[in-house]
Amino acid sequence: MTRKVKIGNVTIGGGSPIAVQSMLNVPAGDVAGSVAQARALEAAGCDIIRAAVPDREAVRLVPAIKAAVSVPLVADIHFDYRIALDCVAAGVDKIRLNPGNIGGEDRVKQVADACRAAGVPIRIGVNSGSLEKHILAKYGAPTPQALVDSALYHARLLEKFDFTDIVVSIKSSHVPTMIEAYRLAAEQLGCPLHLGVTEAGTARMGLIKSAVGIGSLLCDGIGDTIRVSLTADPVEEVRAARDILKAVGRGRGPEIVSCPTCGRTKIDLISLAGRVEEALADCRKDIKVAVMGCVVNGPGEAREADIGIAGGNGEALLFKKGAPVGKYPEDRIVDVLLEEIEKL
Repeated sequence: MTRKVKIGNVTIGGGSPIAVQSMLNVPAGDVAGSVAQARALEAAGCDIIRAAVPDREAVRLVPAIKAAVSVPLVADIHFDYRIALDCVAAGVDKIRLNPGNIGGEDRVKQVADACRAAGVPIRIGVNSGSLEKHILAKYGAPTPQALVDSALYHARLLEKFDFTDIVVSIKSSHVPTMIEAYRLAAEQLGCPLHLGVTEAGTARMGLIKSAVGIGSLLCDGIGDTIRVSLTADPVEEVRAARDILKAVGRGRGPEIVSCPTCGRTKIDLISLAGRVEEALADCRKDIKVAVMGCVVNGPGEAREADIGIAGGNGEALLFKKGAPVGKYPEDRIVDVLLEEIEKL
C-alpha cells in the first residue's frame, strides 16, 4: 500500500478513495475563463484541478481559482523554479514539476524547502518524451524501466533535501509501455501513483486507450489518482474517469447497463439508452439502472439492477429489483424512469 499524501482537502494513497483529476485548457492569461472552467469541473465531480502556470504573471490564477472552488489546485510548472515558489506563496495545494528541468540542485532545494514549510506536496511527472540523457543512453529508448529510473532519480533528488511528500506519474502514449511502467513503479516506489495515458487522443480514442491503460492497473490494485487525457472539454475527462472507476467497481454514481439490441427489439432502445445516460450524467446516487430491449434481457438478466426498463412493442415495462411495477408507452417510459430514480 502506498503512503498517504494530503492535497488540500483531499487525501490520496494509503487506501484512500481514488481521486479524479483534470486540467484546465483555457489560456493561462484568461483568468475569468479559467475560473469558469474550474467551476464547471467542480460541478462535474472533479476532485483535483490542475492549471498550467507558464510564467510568473500567470500565478494570479492561483488565488482567483482558490477563491472560486473548494477543489484542490495543482500548479503545473516547467523550467522556472521561481514560478513554483510564487505559487506556493499564493496558496496552491500541490506543485507538478520535473526537478531535473528547473535548474541546479540549489533551486530544487529552494522549492523543496518552500513546499515542506507550506505542507504542499510535489508530483514528479515523468513521460516518455522527457527522459534524461544518461537514462536514455543506458536503455536506448524510453522503456518501462527507463521511465521508472527517471522517477526514482527525481524522487531521490527531492529526498536528498528531506522532502518526501511526493506523488509520481509515469506516462506514455503507448498503452503497453504505460501499463508495464506503472507495474514496475508499484514494486519499486512507495509513494502514491497518478495514473494516466499521455497524449491519449480524441474523446473516442483517448477514452479507449485510457480505459485499457488505467483500467488494467486499477484492476491490479495499482493507482491512487487518475486523469483521463482527452483532446476535448475537460468536463468530458472527468465523466470518462468516473465511468472507468465504475467499470472496475471503484466508482460512485449510477451504473447504467443496457443490451446491444437484436431482432427481438421493438422500441428505439438506442435512443432511449442515450437519453437515460445523458439525464444521469451528473447524478450522484449509487444505483444500477438497466435499459433493456425485450423481456428476454429485461427483469431476468437485469434482476440485480435497482431499477430498469424492458422494451415491448411500442411500450416498455418498468421494474425494480427484478419485479415488474408498471407498463408505459415508449414515449413516456424515460420520463417515468427518471421520476422513479428521483424517489430512490
